Amino acid sequence: MTAETRRTALAALPDCFCPADGTRVPATSPEWACPLCRGPLDLDFSPTPAPLTSLTGRVNSLWRYAECLPLPAPAISLGEGRTPLVELTGTVRAKLDFLMPTLSFKDRGAVMLAALAGHLGPDRVIADSSGNAGTAVAAYCARAGLPCTVYVPAGTSPKKLAQIGAHGARLEVVDGGRESAARAARAAADAPGTFYASHVHNPYFLQGTKTYVHEVWEDLGGRLPDALVVPVGNGTLLLGAALAVRELHAAGLIAKAPALYAVQAAAIAPLAEAWRAGADDLLGETTEAAPQAAATSAEGIAIPRPPRARQILSAVREFGGGFLTVTDEQIAAAQLDLAARGLYVESTGVACWAAVRDGALDGRTVVVPLCGAGAKTGVVGNSGV
Repeated sequence: MTAETRRTALAALPDCFCPADGTRVPATSPEWACPLCRGPLDLDFSPTPAPLTSLTGRVNSLWRYAECLPLPAPAISLGEGRTPLVELTGTVRAKLDFLMPTLSFKDRGAVMLAALAGHLGPDRVIADSSGNAGTAVAAYCARAGLPCTVYVPAGTSPKKLAQIGAHGARLEVVDGGRESAARAARAAADAPGTFYASHVHNPYFLQGTKTYVHEVWEDLGGRLPDALVVPVGNGTLLLGAALAVRELHAAGLIAKAPALYAVQAAAIAPLAEAWRAGADDLLGETTEAAPQAAATSAEGIAIPRPPRARQILSAVREFGGGFLTVTDEQIAAAQLDLAARGLYVESTGVACWAAVRDGALDGRTVVVPLCGAGAKTGVVGNSGV
């Protein structure tokens, strides 16, 4: 990319702002969080989606929703998006996001972060992850020719570590849980020449995950189900879904917004606990020294202190949904049940099916994501499978 091309691209990018205090951050700034409160940023971007009929003949990837994306389609695209929607029961459909290029839904947001980094031209990219987001960022940085370091917590699935390393990223394994890895990455994020590809703090990631709902809307012929049920740790898929629903509703492309339901592992469910208490934010201490997550096979949603907790709780209330929790026993049973139906999905990715398969939302049409491939973790309780 030439210097002139980069300047032109940067001039077209929308600015960021802090949803907590309104502080604005220019698109060209290296800031990865609000400079005042250090909270995550949102994007000052209110697009109008194209009507269903105008999508015919477009590229068969998430970039077909060009009007709703803050970046033009990058040369680094791997064809991410447009995953199948299949029936599980008469009322429940599953979206097979484990069929993405790196085998998880995180590709939707990672391609946006890598494309943005390509415009900014950093010396290095860093990310933190329990596995899937780090894998996706590593893959798209490899595609873009950007040096990448991924911070992961000790205990991350060896198969995910191998996948990250195979893409050429440097691995930093951090003692402790997911929060420890995030703290280590944030400590390195302010070094000169660094782009922090945070799938939690950087709002471009949410602009990618929202395409999940645009695809469901298109595949259902211009409508959405009664309820969207998504797994929630840091909440990137749920918040992206909320963005898409707002866009489609504001444009008059859906008559009624679906309810949003969030699923957490019972062993570590800070958002569900806050929801049950009627709180607007997490309960208890909000410091980075919060206790580590209890053991759960759903490592991708084992997040004890999600930075966007207030936004997640607000979105679930806005769309008339709720929180569901599942035990590891339910997750293990749901994983085997899906495998018996021909779908081999990782433990975190089966959480939503575990939450609804016994009739929690009976009488409503539902779409659940199967977010990660079983090859990433193996069968619950048997990591060698």
